[in-house]
Amino acid sequence: MEEIKNKYETVFIVSCKLDEEAIAAVVQKFKDLIAANGTVDGVDEWGKRRLAYPINKENEGYYVLIDFTSVPAFTAELDRIYKITDGVIRSLIIRKDA
Repeated sequence: MEEIKNKYETVFIVSCKLDEEAIAAVVQKFKDLIAANGTVDGVDEWGKRRLAYPINKENEGYYVLIDFTSVPAFTAELDRIYKITDGVIRSLIIRKDA
């Protein structure tokens, strides 16, 4: 029996203290991770934006939105990896209604 897959979107903010190459590497890391565990439906890099409030004394962050389809268990692992990845200052994973 095939495991149920859901549609999700995730937004994460990468610290602008990193240089452009390091930011690109973090973004690519998550694109690859999601692709390895599901299907990437779309990537929207919003780029550098002002944060609504300072996080870790930073006022700007590099925003990335990824739409993906995966099994529900993967989202917990993705969240865990966001939390231990240097440079990711905020992340959010939302399940989209089918």
